[in-house]
Amino acid sequence: MRNVVVIGVGMTKFGKFPEMTVEQLGRVAAWEAIKDAGMSPKDIQVVYLGNLTERRETGHISCVAQEILRGVGIRGIPVTRVENACASGSTAFREAWMAVGCGLYDIALAGGVEKLTGMGPAPLARIGDTIEGIAGFSPPGVWAMRAQRHMAQYGTTLEQLAKVAVKNRKHGTLNPRAHYPKEVTVEEVRNSPMICYPLTLLDSCPTTDGGAAAVICSEEVAKRYTTKPIYVAATVLKSGTYENLRNIAVNEIEQRAAKEAYERAGIGPEDLDFAEVHDCFTIAEIVRIENLGFCNEGEGGRMAEEGVTALGGKLPVNPSGGLLCKGHPVGATGVAQVAELCWQLRGEAGARQVQGAQVGLAHCSGGFIGHDTGASTVIILRR
Repeated sequence: MRNVVVIGVGMTKFGKFPEMTVEQLGRVAAWEAIKDAGMSPKDIQVVYLGNLTERRETGHISCVAQEILRGVGIRGIPVTRVENACASGSTAFREAWMAVGCGLYDIALAGGVEKLTGMGPAPLARIGDTIEGIAGFSPPGVWAMRAQRHMAQYGTTLEQLAKVAVKNRKHGTLNPRAHYPKEVTVEEVRNSPMICYPLTLLDSCPTTDGGAAAVICSEEVAKRYTTKPIYVAATVLKSGTYENLRNIAVNEIEQRAAKEAYERAGIGPEDLDFAEVHDCFTIAEIVRIENLGFCNEGEGGRMAEEGVTALGGKLPVNPSGGLLCKGHPVGATGVAQVAELCWQLRGEAGARQVQGAQVGLAHCSGGFIGHDTGASTVIILRR
């Protein structure tokens, strides 16, 4: 594989945008990334776009990516829409990385976009004739069960869950692109409306619209455009094993993805300066920092309580505000994490800057197959 670098990133503000179409959101993000890379649309050779729900929102049966790119002036090249639940955007990034790394293309655009508002209640609930659909599957229920198991097994407390939300909301006040840039207290988190015990409204990420994009290319080609490339040290995708007799307080798929990513990058979790982690619920951040090797099993709640994962702590997690504050437009989330990593590594994150950042990790997992996760990605970028 050739060395692959990120030379441009773009992202819309995340939020509720009833006046904007999914095509408009995607185009804003793509234009930002292309301009940030210092190139024109005609330089892009291949595109991968992460998106999950578009057919249910606007009736698009296919080719939403082509509709977005037509408005940017990108036509006549290979374009692929990628769906991997919450890992759709990060999977699109991996596809672009492989296309460039293997030498098939020199310049690729990885994007993600989603418009979740206006879809009615539970836009991500499972429907159909699978056992999960018949049982009334919804993400809050799954994560509530994981929270209760983690609390029973490791002694994790309600206050520790709430402190994850407090931390990420505080980080989000420093991010002008965040959906809800407003601080909260532990008491406000615990007293907000109950969604599925023990998870309240403020333990949960909001329903959000948004888009994000990244331009990646070979190390040699990057020299034409920038003197500050960000290197892709590793990008890994795993699927679940779907074993029913498993501990739902531990996510083995994420452990496997992290292990391979560290091996590919030639580092360990102790070498990271910060991370963007898929915190769809407060318990998700706690479980996932354990799975990613930032601490031992059962210690994630204590890390949040002691400020280890806050800005200024030993290992800041979600300096962007994370999904809990920045928002979670599913198809865009993984690429937005890549954008945050790049801004941090380039020293362009403003008030939320992690000082001296050299290496960052982005993690996304998505979908449920039985009790297991469908897809998990880990991306490591370095200066």
